[in-house]
Amino acid sequence: MEYKVLGKTGLKISAMGFGGIPIQRIDATGTKVLMHQLMDAGVNYIDTARGYTVSEEYLGEALEGIRQHFVLATKSMARNKAGMLKDIETSLHNLRTDYIDLYQVHNPSEAQLEQVMAPGGALEALKEAKAAGKIGHIGLTLHSADLFKKALDFDWVETIMFPYNIVETQAEDLIAKCAEKNIGFIVMKPLAGGAIDNATLALRFIGANPNVSVVIPGMADPAELEQNLAAVADTSPLTETELQQMQQIRDSLGTQFCRRCNYCAPCTAGISISGVFLMEGYYSRYNLQDWATARYMAMDKHASDCVNCGVCEERCPYNLPIRQMLKKAERVFGK
Repeated sequence: MEYKVLGKTGLKISAMGFGGIPIQRIDATGTKVLMHQLMDAGVNYIDTARGYTVSEEYLGEALEGIRQHFVLATKSMARNKAGMLKDIETSLHNLRTDYIDLYQVHNPSEAQLEQVMAPGGALEALKEAKAAGKIGHIGLTLHSADLFKKALDFDWVETIMFPYNIVETQAEDLIAKCAEKNIGFIVMKPLAGGAIDNATLALRFIGANPNVSVVIPGMADPAELEQNLAAVADTSPLTETELQQMQQIRDSLGTQFCRRCNYCAPCTAGISISGVFLMEGYYSRYNLQDWATARYMAMDKHASDCVNCGVCEERCPYNLPIRQMLKKAERVFGK
């Protein structure tokens, strides 16, 4: 396993970490098995969040007795001091630890980021917790390139997490600036929220960028772990065939696709928006028409149930025309 220093934090971490979102799909026993496999493989960076339901709790139970082998990162969507102080204490309790290596402000909008940094904002709580030794370092997760650019000049930001993958390369110059400023760069959405089905190719692409500190693919079973370990271990130059495959993925996906972050939820009509787009992708891109149609039809709500309120589009960090995309899915599936 290759190790890198996570920017100005000074933390030595594995080039591939563990994304804690999929833990919500398994159980505490399965999480414990994964954590021990991570330790044996030399993976020492774990990312989770207050918003990932049971993720912190399962990780806390699984890491008992082996906590010292890992760098723990979590995050909160609290924007004020009181809320952040409460979330930090909850994270410490859930993770069954007396310190968290990296605590991040989770996906703020521009207005919310101003609130975080204003008097009485969440940043005050983070700095107090850092001074008390409850957290080691402070980071920021974002989906907006404009905010990424601004964040590079904030002296309190030690790490930045941002989407980066074969089809989302809009931040490559900013990633390079992270390296120049010694800010650790953490890759989220390495598979574009599941839109890229070739995990090996996706991780090979990210591994070719020397300015990346760590990539955190979500994993829920040992087979995914083994596949991802093999991908990051292959540090040979990208082949012409791989480059052609990457271009084919770009041509297929374009830029207007769902990353399944689910920030659009809940839908006022009860539609699983990301679920609809996932099935439409299987139908249109992967030639799985019968399979995708059967699963789409089994859903409680369909694209045709959209009431055109537009609330989802206000929430989407990628500014997707969700209502238009739902109409396309309705045309594809006929419902």
